[in-house]
Amino acid sequence: MQTAVLLLIAYLLGSIPAGLWIGKLFFHTDIRESGSGNLGATNSFRVLGKKAGIAVTLIDILKGTAAVLLLHLPAFQDAGIHPLTLGIAAVVGHMFPVFARFRGGKAVATSGGVILGYSWPFFLVLIASFLIVLKLTKIVSLTSMAMGAVGLIYATVNYFLTGDLYLLVVIVLLTAFIFYRHRANIGRIKAGTEPKVKWL
Repeated sequence: MQTAVLLLIAYLLGSIPAGLWIGKLFFHTDIRESGSGNLGATNSFRVLGKKAGIAVTLIDILKGTAAVLLLHLPAFQDAGIHPLTLGIAAVVGHMFPVFARFRGGKAVATSGGVILGYSWPFFLVLIASFLIVLKLTKIVSLTSMAMGAVGLIYATVNYFLTGDLYLLVVIVLLTAFIFYRHRANIGRIKAGTEPKVKWL
């Protein structure tokens, strides 16, 4: 029962549609009707501007972090569940949010937040790779997938060093989520029509 409650809380945390709520509350705009129609951080930057985009990014990251850290609450410290399992539930909530008719984001920021809650050095590696690739390409979707590839390399090396197989399996799953959610972007990248960011 406790496991089910934790998974539900993690899913609901992930379901918080920051881009939708900030857009409606402060800009009277439904970002699902503009830009890519996506609820994630990239479309928030595109439709709502830099400040709102940063706010959405931070909230989306912290959703994943909060889910992983649920086990630090006194009521859940004895729960027999791996923190990364709660992270996956949050990412699923982000992609299919109950508060936004199950139309959510592309799993990138919230996946990063999951890693932040589990291993901050790993998170720093991902952030550094994201910023470098984004600076070079100015294509957020390509950068997001590259970050997933970096995550796979890190988790694989970490497995051979520490034996943390669960982290490797979760990173494989999260990277698969990211690539699947970017399948339309992959086609545009191949065609040379994927838009580049203008706020760098």
